[in-house]
Amino acid sequence: MNPLVAPIEGAESREVAGVRVDVLPAGNGRVKRAIYPAGFRWSEDMRPHVDTDLCMHAHVGFLAQGAIAGRFPDGCEFAYEAPAVVVLEPGHDAWVVGDEEAVLIQFDAAGETAERFGLPSEHRH
Repeated sequence: MNPLVAPIEGAESREVAGVRVDVLPAGNGRVKRAIYPAGFRWSEDMRPHVDTDLCMHAHVGFLAQGAIAGRFPDGCEFAYEAPAVVVLEPGHDAWVVGDEEAVLIQFDAAGETAERFGLPSEHRH
């Protein structure tokens, strides 16, 4: 089995909208592994499960497998292909590019990720 997607002992695991998320505490934060399936798009797959039109989480981490792309409401776009460091402000749509699932290892502080990492609360130039 690919170790990037193998079960993680001791992790809190859940699946939402086809995304498998494993979470482990780390100091006053968390380390999360999110496995996004091929074809996943936040605005189509996740939006029905949340109360926002865009992903309002900040993401700071390492894309270990696959490729992702996305867009902010002002038209700014982003694209990452593994291996890549990923830093995204809240307020974006994103999707998996290609036929391979995307594995993103994230460092976060729940709803305080943007603030703790010194990111703006929303995308700006």
